[in-house]
Amino acid sequence: MHLHEISHPNQLHSLSVSQLEVIAQEIRDKHLQTIAATGGHLGPGLGVVELTLALYYTLDLDRDKVVWDVGHQAYPHKLLTGRYDRFHTLRQKGGIAGYLKRCENKFDHFGAGHASTSISAALGMAIARDLKGENFKTVAIIGDGALTGGMALEAINHAGHLPQTRLLVILNDNEMSISPNVGAIPKYLNRLRLSPGVQFLSNNLEEQIQNIPFVGESLSTELERIKDNIKILTMVQNKVGAVFEELGFTYMGPVDGHNIAELIETFNMAHRLPGPVMVHVVTTKGKGYPYAEADQVGYHAQSAFDLATGKANKSSKPKPPSYSKVFGETLTHLAEQDPRIVGITAAMATGTGLDILQKRLPKQYIDVGIAEQHAVTLAAGMACEGMKPVAAIYSTFLQRAFDQIVHDVCIQNLPVFFCLDRAGIVGADGPTHQGMYDIAYLRCIPNMVLMAPKDEAELQSMVVTGLNHNGPIAMRYPRGNGIGVPTMAEGWEPLPIGKGEILRQGDDVLLIAYGAMVYPALQTAEILREHSIEATVVNARFAKPLDRELLLPLCQTIGKVVTLEEGCLMGGFGSAVVEMLMDEGVTVPVQRLGVPDILVDHAAPQESFADLGLTPGQMAEKILDRFFKNQLQPELVTS
Repeated sequence: MHLHEISHPNQLHSLSVSQLEVIAQEIRDKHLQTIAATGGHLGPGLGVVELTLALYYTLDLDRDKVVWDVGHQAYPHKLLTGRYDRFHTLRQKGGIAGYLKRCENKFDHFGAGHASTSISAALGMAIARDLKGENFKTVAIIGDGALTGGMALEAINHAGHLPQTRLLVILNDNEMSISPNVGAIPKYLNRLRLSPGVQFLSNNLEEQIQNIPFVGESLSTELERIKDNIKILTMVQNKVGAVFEELGFTYMGPVDGHNIAELIETFNMAHRLPGPVMVHVVTTKGKGYPYAEADQVGYHAQSAFDLATGKANKSSKPKPPSYSKVFGETLTHLAEQDPRIVGITAAMATGTGLDILQKRLPKQYIDVGIAEQHAVTLAAGMACEGMKPVAAIYSTFLQRAFDQIVHDVCIQNLPVFFCLDRAGIVGADGPTHQGMYDIAYLRCIPNMVLMAPKDEAELQSMVVTGLNHNGPIAMRYPRGNGIGVPTMAEGWEPLPIGKGEILRQGDDVLLIAYGAMVYPALQTAEILREHSIEATVVNARFAKPLDRELLLPLCQTIGKVVTLEEGCLMGGFGSAVVEMLMDEGVTVPVQRLGVPDILVDHAAPQESFADLGLTPGQMAEKILDRFFKNQLQPELVTS
């Protein structure tokens, strides 16, 4: 049997270990070929191929439940659960999602995209099973990086107090999350793995065997296996599982995560044990692809690339730097002049651009691991002591720290600067990663200031503004490359809080745009001009506070108002403008353009914009239809 013949994971039950090893290679080949063509998460899935095969070999997935943490590593799972024929559509519009989705496949038992949720979900399933008197296995697979998240530790603590509840937790220990892991738990695992005793035994063994005449060279492959086994045995002797045993788990491992026979034996033993069980599996992120093994950060996820060279496919036309890079360079430049500035990331150094700060000013850089709640309250504590903390966290991930923003930062009115990368439409990562809600969930909090730059130069000014503001302040900016305007080299000044700017003047309609929608608003105005409609375009800059002095007279004079935002309409920027007008008793028609009350699925960003009716042409058509339908010829309205 070959991979393309597998439509149900239970078909693995009839295969031998050697046949499973063939399937493992076919999974890696398909995985690599697909990601090279479409882009996606590369290293995580390559590291869990044997783990997935061995686990599914021991389960009946018509009954048993498996919860994968995050979903970065779930591509082998997808290939074994009836999605081989559609796998080439990965992360494309209408195709296979990059993460698990309950609505996509019956074997996706729990959807995810954020880390540290798996143990809680699997424990919930196990408790529900017992309450209903049912009998099936529940398994959570979590990486050592996700184990740094407080939610995972809360779930372990709860499970350990339920000695009669059968739950298997598989710790996939590859020493990585996206960036190298930080914190006490990964450090503890690494300390034992790299301890002098383990290193002495393995190195001394290698030296002795290689000195045996006619034998040493021929044993090189077997030698590596012996060395790995010595490390594993020594780690057991050092009681690596003591912490889990104390928390109420039966601990097993570490186990070689690329030895299918050993994994099957271990999982079968674990399934027979009562209560919560922790199986510690040691894997290599990017296993089987040398480039991914050598650069585990760079190959965590990749855009389309050349499989032979490992290099990304580059367009002939150079692109402007990304917003993340401009942010990282700007913050680092300012931090060089002010030692009070400290950048804080939650395991996303490269993604947020803080890797630049880390390299140049490591003492002014903090990575807390996958712990956004801790990151925010840590920043609050630092602000209490006169520091200038900058919490650079993706919009979608900052959702996890909402209470800390309210309780620890805003109620105390502390000067914490939130920098929300990936705000708005993010593309192929889909609904779990769309940065749709930050305007709405931050705008309602007293003391918070919200701003968004129209381009990379304005982002630099806003970084200065955020660092100079004596209170909570947040800046959102989109994923990807900038507009291409020249960045500033000197003379940066903070922007006046709550002040926008007029970019274009016209008497027929007022377009008030926020952040990344400013340039599309200008393009929309040009299309309207083709229909003899002249628009005033305002770059709001701030969603809170709004520039009432600028906006109210314009709304009253022009009388037709359109708001444009790359975020949810409910509670968003347009809502703020409408509330302002209502509070002031200004009754003018307002059209809000943004994301309606729907989940935005995975697709290329431009496909999502088109589906949402947010391209300049579509927005111009909506404005014409709303405000000027009776003034134009029918063919102009629909053109």
